[in-house]
Formats: sequence, structure tokens, C-alpha cells
Amino acid sequence: MQTHDIRKRFLDHFIKAGHTEVPSASLLLDDPNLLFVNAGMVPFKPYFLGEQTPPYSRATSVQKCVRTLDIDEVGITTRHNTFFQMAGNFAFGDYFKREAINFAWTLLTNSVEDGGYGIDPQKLWPTVYLDDDEAEAIWRDEIGVPAERIQRRGLKDNYWSMGVPGPCGPCSEIFYDRGPEYGIEGGPEADEDRYIEIWNLVFMQNVRGPGGGKDNYEILGPLPKKNIDTGMGVERVACILQGVDNVYETDLLKPIIDLAAELTGRAYGAGSHADDVRFRVIADHARTSAMLIGDGVLPGNDGRGYVLRRLLRRVVRSMRLLGAGDNQATMGAIIGKVIDLMAPSYPELETERTHIVDVAVGEETSFAKTLAAGSKLFADAATATKKSSSTTITGADAFTLHDTYGFPIDLTLEMAAEAGLSVDQEGFTALMAEQKQRAKADATARKTGHADLSVYRDFLDRGPTEFTGFDELVSEARVLGLVADGARVPVATAGQELTLVLDRTPLYAESGGQMADVGTITTGSGVRLSVTDVQKVGKSVWLHKVRVDEGEIEEGDEVLAAVDTAWRHGATQGHSGTHMVHAALREVLGPGATQAGSLNRPGYLRFDFNARGPVTESQRREIEEIANAAVEANYQVNTFETGLTEAKAMGAMALFGENYGDVVRVVEIGGPFSMELCGGTHVVSSSQIGPITLIGESSVGSGVRRVEAYVGMDSFRFLSKERALLAGLASSLKVPSEEVPGRVEQLVTKLRDAEKELARVRAEQAQTAVSGLLDTATTIGSTLVVEGRVPGLDANGLRSVVTDLRGRVADRQAVIAIFSPNGEGPDAKVPFVIATTAAARDAGIKAGDLVKEVAPLVGGRGGGKPDLAQGSGTEPGGVDAALSRIREFVG
Repeated sequence: MQTHDIRKRFLDHFIKAGHTEVPSASLLLDDPNLLFVNAGMVPFKPYFLGEQTPPYSRATSVQKCVRTLDIDEVGITTRHNTFFQMAGNFAFGDYFKREAINFAWTLLTNSVEDGGYGIDPQKLWPTVYLDDDEAEAIWRDEIGVPAERIQRRGLKDNYWSMGVPGPCGPCSEIFYDRGPEYGIEGGPEADEDRYIEIWNLVFMQNVRGPGGGKDNYEILGPLPKKNIDTGMGVERVACILQGVDNVYETDLLKPIIDLAAELTGRAYGAGSHADDVRFRVIADHARTSAMLIGDGVLPGNDGRGYVLRRLLRRVVRSMRLLGAGDNQATMGAIIGKVIDLMAPSYPELETERTHIVDVAVGEETSFAKTLAAGSKLFADAATATKKSSSTTITGADAFTLHDTYGFPIDLTLEMAAEAGLSVDQEGFTALMAEQKQRAKADATARKTGHADLSVYRDFLDRGPTEFTGFDELVSEARVLGLVADGARVPVATAGQELTLVLDRTPLYAESGGQMADVGTITTGSGVRLSVTDVQKVGKSVWLHKVRVDEGEIEEGDEVLAAVDTAWRHGATQGHSGTHMVHAALREVLGPGATQAGSLNRPGYLRFDFNARGPVTESQRREIEEIANAAVEANYQVNTFETGLTEAKAMGAMALFGENYGDVVRVVEIGGPFSMELCGGTHVVSSSQIGPITLIGESSVGSGVRRVEAYVGMDSFRFLSKERALLAGLASSLKVPSEEVPGRVEQLVTKLRDAEKELARVRAEQAQTAVSGLLDTATTIGSTLVVEGRVPGLDANGLRSVVTDLRGRVADRQAVIAIFSPNGEGPDAKVPFVIATTAAARDAGIKAGDLVKEVAPLVGGRGGGKPDLAQGSGTEPGGVDAALSRIREFVG
């Protein structure tokens, strides 16, 4: 049975049982605890936590998941994967243990003709929590599983929580017996390689307290409502139903391995464990990378971008180690195969094929340069190792190559062997372990996103804040609660800063790239509060950050909440301007210029978008002209709500990283000119945006560019300032404004010519001075000392002069020391360079030692190698003492 069919049968089974099908959420849900969605229940967390009211009582989904904690283990065994699909069914205060167990059992064991998977019931072993008599009785008495095939396990194995205070409960896992060839008998307790877990049924019925690990916490009591959260591993079931040994041999991964074998000329399963590991890394990481890029991740140096970069580079590295040539581009073919295989279940991959492949190929090209640089760094480390009479490259050097420069450890090992060296793998592993521990500690520290929500639980239970800001800027409201220092307070007085919760508000809470409104909250009795920020909790309750300016505010007070009108006007200009610039970008650069992030505030917008390269000056002018033409056209701005599917069919663009519900808000400007899903505030017609002026274009990461712009009066002020600057230049140059660029270019050319001539004269003067230095050189003992001052040289010039002098006396035991004092007073600089010949070094005279001796005498510091070293100071008066010290050192 093919994997796509396994997914479909799962969904059909639960839809038939009254569940609402929920499409897979993005891998990038806004969750402070997670880098990526790593479990099927993550999109439903707001419902389990009571932050939002679910729109259905039972649901089913097949969720895309990524787990990256064990990246280094992928391929070494066949059990680790970074990307996987988790099929699940969920109930929110609806059915519980009996129904969940029956739903799972019937799907697994029903015949293929009846829509099931046709698994032999004798192969299935359930486990239950230690004291869960109810679940065991259901398995034994209702399902008919013999008691000897039901095992009880402890808190660590059969009790589930999210790792933070909140919902938890016992679980019942279903294991499949793969047979004696995979291990010993005795059920999951005896061998989890033979007995493989395929389904976990979580009976969410309790609340847990704080604590770490899987079993170091207290169970505080029951939940108000019992919930069901289950997860079936699609890939593991595919292994069983396709009769293969592991997930890498299933229909969605084996073709990637086959292609890699074709491209490299190596064979999978031919007896080389190292090769097999590399093939598995390619298949796993390529699939994960394609899914991440499809959901908006781009290679970068931190966070999600760093994970993607690491995955892609491990693919490239593995292909090279399997025999792909240094100049053989393979990523396009590999990622293309992934899209072919996964698109039937995730059609958006086909839609974004060009973008996904381009990003992956771009990283392949970038990594080729990194490998070239890493090879040089390795060569330096190897040379230093041999000079120290060692045959082992230190773990620290290997770790630096890996962590700082992205140079893979297995390439370091391979190159070390070729150079007749080994690598301190234990030292490297220890440093990697320290890094992993820091990463785990950081991940644990991040798991606080839901811990502080208890103070807002009452507000979340009451339902969402009514946002009135689309229709009015002043609204009557009632104070539902005051929160200060993480706790509810009954009253707040003048001078206090706190958080205020209202039943309704016109003030926009920051989201979708639009900054929050500012404004005031007042009462009829003269109480006044300044609103400095507005945020959301649980995506439904508005939290007003306020300062009490006058009077005293209490819970239950009737108030007037008002938006600062000037702020809102500027904010709507910025947000609508962002839509205009986005539309213009797509018109000029093509549909691939999709949004990758944005920020807008009054008078200003910043827009990040996917692009293959920089925006040219002519493209920038065209984008600006198209956007402003749309402003001048005075398009009406229309907003309406519709279904998500209908909105996408109409061509509405979705915002990067947003998680949309079934009903969405569409903002349409000028009919087809701009149509986006957006929950922000906007102008009434495009002319209210005012002029749009692009002020910058830059790179913010691999494949991502950023434009910045002013709108409205800020745009006018910027242009006015630019005009004044141009007028000033025209006046100084005594030419009309339109001739300023040409006149400036002439001046720049003259300046460059003058600088070249000055450099030539200085070089001639330095050459003359150099010849004189040889004439005045002195011999101290057996050492020739060539020293003196050559003003007007920078560090590069000094090195050139000193190297030239050393070449002239290379057959002597000689030291060359040249200082170039420049300037006076606080601007004085004294660069200097010292070199030694081979005979001088054999006599124990090293340039680096000399620099350390003389640098303090000129008020500076320096360093270098035995043959050449340099430094710089700020005290020209110390040059005589420095030269004297050199003579003493040599003598």
C-alpha cells in the first residue's frame, strides 16, 4: 500500500466517524516553545490549553512534522528521521478512551476492502499506563486482546505532557511485532526494535505542574474537560504495509536513494555501511529541506535558517563523499525528485517548485565556496600540526572548522587521512556534546510560552476581545481585569504601568507585520491612561500595556478607549503601502517575489521577499513608479470575509508564517492590482497613502531581499531633504541640478588620478629611502640590522618595503625593522613591520618576539610570525627607543 493511500485511508476512516478534516498546518507555527511543528497535536494546542474555543468537537489531520535534535544520528541508524507525517484524531470534550481505542483498532485491523490496513491483530501489542485499569479493560474485554499482550508501563513511557505545566494524561501505545528476526520475544518491554510503536493514544485528563524530563513533575488534578489526542506514524505504518525493513526503503524515500546512486555511481546496500549512511542522509535531509523551503524557510546563520542550511549542506557533502564531482551540481535533480514524490499529498510543493529548487541550488553553490575556504583552513591546521611534531589534528581545530566555517567532520577525517594525519575525535565529540547541551538548555529555557498564561485563563475562557477598530476609533468598553507583575490586581493608581484587559477595543494589537496602535483610555471621572502597546494572548484576547497618568482605575470600570488618530492614519498608510509595493514587486520581478516578512509603522514600511539576486536600479525605479501610479489611480480599498479555499481561488496572497482559519479577511486594492489575506487596518482609497519612496534595497539572507520605503508625509520630508541636498551640491559646484551627477563623476575621476599619482610619488620616495637604509645598515655581532623611518606608508606599503629589503639580504643573518610615523598629536600613527632572514631565525632571532618588545615603546601592540610581524602605535616619539631596543635584542 502506497504512503499516499495510507494517508487517505486514515482521513477517510475518521471523516466517516464524524471528524472534521483539518489540513496540515505550516511547519512554522507561531509557538514560543518550538522551532518547527514537531507533533500532530501542535496546531490544536490552543484548544487543549483553553486559549481558544474549537470550531469542532472532533477533528482529524495528517500533520507535517520536523524534529532536528538528532540530526547527527540520521542515517547511522534507520530509526531517525527529521521529517515525518503524523496522522491523528482529536476530540475536545467529546469521546474518550473507549471510542479512541476502537477507532484505532478498526482502522488497523479492518480488511483493505473495508477501508482498513488489514494488519494481523495477532501482531499488535497495546501498552497502558501503570494504574490505567480502564484502558486495559477496554483492550482486554472489548477489543479482545489477550492479557499477556497488554503491558503496563510507567510515567516515562506511557504518560504524556507538553513538557510545560498544562494538560497531560496517560496514554496507550500500539506496537507491531516485526518477528523474531528483529529481536527477542517479550513485547515492547523486552525489545522496541522488534516491537515498533505505530500509534499513541493520549487520554488528556489531568493538569501537570512544573518540572523537567518525562517523569519529574507532579500531577495536580483533573482537567475540566477530557480530550483525546492521538498520533499514528505514517512512515512506520508504510514500512509494515510495504513489507520493507525501514522507512528509507518505502516508496517516498527509496526513489531518492536510487537517484543519488545513479548520480554518484555508488550502490545502496552493497556492503558499505558508510555509503549507506550517506544515502540515507541524502534522502532524509533533501525531503525535509524541500518541505521547509516550501513553508517559507530560507538558509541562514541562525534559528530555522541555520537548521535548513545545515540539512542542505549535509546533502551536498554526502553526495561528494559518494563520488559526485566538485563541480557536479546535483541538488536540482535531488530536490526535484522529492517534489515529484511528495506533491500528490502536498500540491503546494509543485506550485513552488521553481522557488524551492532555486533556493536549494543556491545553497549548493554557496557551500562549494565554503568547502574551498575550508580546505585552505584545513591545510593551515595540518601544517601547524606537522610543525608541532604531532600527527593528530586537535579536536578544537576540527570543531572550529565544523562549527565556525561549516566544514563537515567526515571531510576533515578523510582529508586528514590523505595527509597522513589523524583527528582527535574524542575531543571533537566532547565539544559537540557541549554545544548540544547548550542547545538543549536553550530549548528548555524557551519552554515558557504557556507557563504564564494562567493569569489570563479567566479572560480566555470568557471568549475573544471584540475588536471595533475597523469601524471606529473610539469605543465604549468595560475593564475586565488589571494585571501587574504577573498577577491580577483590583485597582491601579497614577504612575503605575500594567496590563489592562477590556471586553472590546478599537486599538489594533500588533500582528501581521503591523505595529500596535497607541492611544488613551479614559473615564467620565477624569481617569486617564496612556496606551503604549497592544498585544494578543491566545490570538484572541487583547492586552493593553498602559501607564496610569491621572486618577485610579478599577476592575469593572466603564471607559472610553481611543486610538491616536494621527498614529492610526500613518499606520494605515504604511500597511496599505506595503500591499502596493508587494504588488509592484511581483509585477516587475515575477510571481516568485513572494513575501518573506514585513514591518510597517506610521510613515514607514519594510518588506522582505524571495528573490534570486539584487534589484537593479532600473527595476527599483519601475517598482516605485508602478506603486505610485496605483496611488494616483485612487483605487478603492475593499475588505470582505470569505472561506480560505475561496480566497485562494480568487488569487489572494497569504502572509508569510501566518496560520489561517477557515474564514479569512481579504483586502482588495484596485481589483486585480492587489489582493491579500490580511487582518490589518488600511486606508479607504489608495490616494490616502500619499507618495511612496523606496529608500533602500538590501540582502537579509540567502535568497531574500529587503526593500524599505517611506509613505505619506515621511516620504515628502525625505524627498524634500534630498532636494535640498542636491540644491546645495549644485550651488557648490556652480552647475544646474541636472548636471550634478556628471560633474561629481568628473571630480571623482580627477581625485582617483591624483591619488594614483600621489601613490606613485610616495613609492619613488620610499624606494629612495630604502636604498639609503641599506647604505646605513649596521652589523651588530653577526647580525646585519637594517632599520629606520620611512614616513607616509601604510601597513601594506611597509610590508612591501620590508619584504623587498629582506630579499636583498636573504643570504645574510639580518633583521629589517621599518617604522612609518604619520601625523601629529591625537591623530598620530606609527605602523611598523619587522622581518628576519632564515639565518637570523636559525640564530634564535624571531620577528614576532621583536614586535612584542618594541610595540609598547611606541604606545601600541602587535604580533606575527617568526619571519614577519607587524604592529602599530600612537607615539612617534618612541621610535628612537624602539630602534635602540632592537639593537640591544640582536646584540
